[in-house]
Amino acid sequence: MASRSEEDYCCSICQDVFRDPVVLSCSHSFCKACLKSWWKDKEVKECPLCKRRSSRSKPPGNLVLKNLCETFIQKRDKSSSHALCSLHSEQLRLFCLDHQQPVCLVCRDSEKHTKHRFSPIDEAAKQHKKQLQEPLEPMKKKLQCLERVKVEFEQTAQHIKVQARRTERQIKEQFEKLHRFLQEEEETRKAALREEEEQKSRMMKKKIEDLSRNITALSDTIRTTEKELRAEDVSFLLNYKATVERVQQRPLLRDPRLASGALIDEAKHLGNLSFNIWNKMKDLVFCSPVVLDPNSASPWLVLSEDLTSLRVGKNKKLPDNPERFDHFFSVLGSEGFNSGTHSWDVLVGDGTRWSLGVSAESVHRKGIMLSATWGIWFHEGKFTAVSPSAFSDLSVQKIQKIRVKLDWNRKKLLFSDPDTNKHIHTFTHTCTQKMFPYFGTRDPHHPVKMLPVNVSVTLDQSI
Repeated sequence: MASRSEEDYCCSICQDVFRDPVVLSCSHSFCKACLKSWWKDKEVKECPLCKRRSSRSKPPGNLVLKNLCETFIQKRDKSSSHALCSLHSEQLRLFCLDHQQPVCLVCRDSEKHTKHRFSPIDEAAKQHKKQLQEPLEPMKKKLQCLERVKVEFEQTAQHIKVQARRTERQIKEQFEKLHRFLQEEEETRKAALREEEEQKSRMMKKKIEDLSRNITALSDTIRTTEKELRAEDVSFLLNYKATVERVQQRPLLRDPRLASGALIDEAKHLGNLSFNIWNKMKDLVFCSPVVLDPNSASPWLVLSEDLTSLRVGKNKKLPDNPERFDHFFSVLGSEGFNSGTHSWDVLVGDGTRWSLGVSAESVHRKGIMLSATWGIWFHEGKFTAVSPSAFSDLSVQKIQKIRVKLDWNRKKLLFSDPDTNKHIHTFTHTCTQKMFPYFGTRDPHHPVKMLPVNVSVTLDQSI
């Protein structure tokens, strides 16, 4: 129930403090919304209290009352900020340390809080705020960390879309190249068929024309001879000599036969057609023994679109995913090996700073420590054999190509010159992990490039 002083500021319709009050000509005031709702669907606009008819359908606002109500609300809210004890309606001045709750002075002396410890309300609040402040700081740091990670994840999500679109474009280009080859090959083979058709059609046409001429001449001879045979004896005999000569000029030759190879050689055009096209296609495509993994590449590296060469470029904004090298200008092959023998040839050319070899799957990819890597580094004109346990200089002349051969089962890694088969260096190690081809460069002008392997087709004709 509202107090008497508060009732003076209350609307008689909603029983709450006036909100945007308006005054009628009878001097009674009401909330604007309350009066509008009261008058709704009423033909006569009258005062809800005294029933006096209002002369205005839109009564003026009561600004004085509005200001008084706002002042009253502010004072009421301020006074209500001093919380009172729900049991004794006294101000809460103490904090019971045993019950961990604010209490009034009457509560302190009550049986419920006998022998309890108390602290002034302000001191308890200060102490408890301090206790909450301590875990709040690491929470704020964690929040900042999560926000940073969220930004990184959002950037990664965007990078995934970029990767997908770029990969889709390259797939499309590769298939367009193959489509062009197939279309050209189709036209070439159809043109060869048309040429054979025209050649053999011309030959058959000539033979048919020769036969037609022979048939016409022979028909004329037969018709003339039969006519002479039907003539009178004297006339027949007078023309006999000429008739005989005419018949003798048309000797009966051997019947013409169709020459061998006159038909279209379908076997030549259709035999093993798909295989022959595929076999020819190997001259168009190439196979790289190692395909670079762009997700492991340092942001400083630029990989070719076919993922077979690397060089240094500008630092790119890339996701800091676990696979990526962030300090060394390095990249790994996309496929690792844990058995068998594998080799690949690398064109280093005139590069001035490069490295190549193999890295274990557990290689450190973050920071300045490059562990679990075996290989050869070339820097400032010097060759160095590098392993997790040692560095050693190599007496090697500048070469253009290097062959890397990993014999995983025998735990050996060999380097040689593929042009001369000259041995460069051999590592023997006991690593049992999966090994990945490793490459690095700091040369922006001379890329390190994988050399393709020769593709050949061998037919097994054994039965």
